[in-house]
Amino acid sequence: MSRLLVHVEGQTEETFVNEILRPHLVNFGYTAVSARLVGNARQKEKRGGIRDWVAVRKEIINHLWEDIGCIATTMVDYYALPQTWPGRAAAGGLQFPHKAATIEDALLADICKYAGSSFNATRFIPYVMMHEFEGLLFSNCERFANGIERPNLAREFQAIRDQFDTPEEINDSVETAPSKRIKTLVPGYNKPLLGALAALEIGIEAIRSECPHFRAWLERLEKRAVNR
Repeated sequence: MSRLLVHVEGQTEETFVNEILRPHLVNFGYTAVSARLVGNARQKEKRGGIRDWVAVRKEIINHLWEDIGCIATTMVDYYALPQTWPGRAAAGGLQFPHKAATIEDALLADICKYAGSSFNATRFIPYVMMHEFEGLLFSNCERFANGIERPNLAREFQAIRDQFDTPEEINDSVETAPSKRIKTLVPGYNKPLLGALAALEIGIEAIRSECPHFRAWLERLEKRAVNR
């Protein structure tokens, strides 16, 4: 039996872990699944967003050693991830399929380097969302629209989704990132509230089906619980 600690960057991801990911993974044998806000996200005046990697790395390693029975993972956006994070600068020049993996591999290597020679690398499973949490919401545009009580926007959400092979490829720029597209259609979009409501409406199976990188992460977590 295992405990899973998910290091997240904001309240929306925290709610996703607690309300959607936890009940799903408990069925695979985890005794506990909990979210931990990292970096600036824990400061009330700076809710959301992540500070430099050195500070986050320290938090992750401290948690891993404080609870030697836990497994740790991350749930952070590629979009706007600080360039100080391992692999982030290199990933910027790569094609989409290699971006997240480059950062995740670098994060794992860095944690292993600083956690000590006796650290079991299988206890840390980094995950970087492409390109940000809002991309996952395009997994089912009708449910997305219904979840935020704007059913009239389902067609417009779908038109955005149809431009890409997967929701995770909705792109990485200050004008066209998923959250920017949503805010154009929903002025005053409140991510912590509406993003969480939409995710609850969409459900984890729809996201798994539409988002390959998310699916790979979820499967790793499922197998890690079973094989522990």
